[in-house]
Amino acid sequence: MHPAHAGGLERGGYDIDLLFDPAPVATEAEATYVMPDRKYKNALGPGGAPLGPGFSSTADGAEPYWVPRIGVKAQVVQGVDCMFDYSQPWGAHTAPGSNWNGAVSNIETDIKSDNYAATCSYKFDAGKGQLRFLGGVFYQKVYGFKEGLTDIGFGPMVGRVDLDSSGWGWRAGIAYEIPDIALRASLVYNSQVKLDNISGTLD
Repeated sequence: MHPAHAGGLERGGYDIDLLFDPAPVATEAEATYVMPDRKYKNALGPGGAPLGPGFSSTADGAEPYWVPRIGVKAQVVQGVDCMFDYSQPWGAHTAPGSNWNGAVSNIETDIKSDNYAATCSYKFDAGKGQLRFLGGVFYQKVYGFKEGLTDIGFGPMVGRVDLDSSGWGWRAGIAYEIPDIALRASLVYNSQVKLDNISGTLD
């Protein structure tokens, strides 16, 4: 199951479906191209007034983007499967430009993420199906920048903030499958990734 994309912060999310593939070895590689249709309308500058002549009250609110995913799964021993995958679960990109009334807040904002995960599971027969316990870890990097108009006494200038952070997370869950009728019920918890080592530059 794959999520719908509407231009929000969540893009690919987390996906462990490949781990359930019955083949001894399985791979996947996919990329989804998303074209959000979002507009800013009736925008005003600070104080509720236009920024000045030539500044528009409308602008594009989101940019197109790709959502890639690559994974490989292998059976280690009977009943034990492991999966390694790369994805970009989070992101946001808006580029309304410098000629609209909201340029003080945003000329361009681009947030990206890289997620590298390893997940393993152990399954055994239970009733008419199979019960599976799974767990894993993932390393996540989030980075990006934001630009906006600023005035520090020398006239309007473009200010920019670049940020970069990374952290580790873990997942654990349980699933029950009856392959003969294509039934699967699962409950998986993905931990919070603490991005408390944020670093960056301000121009």
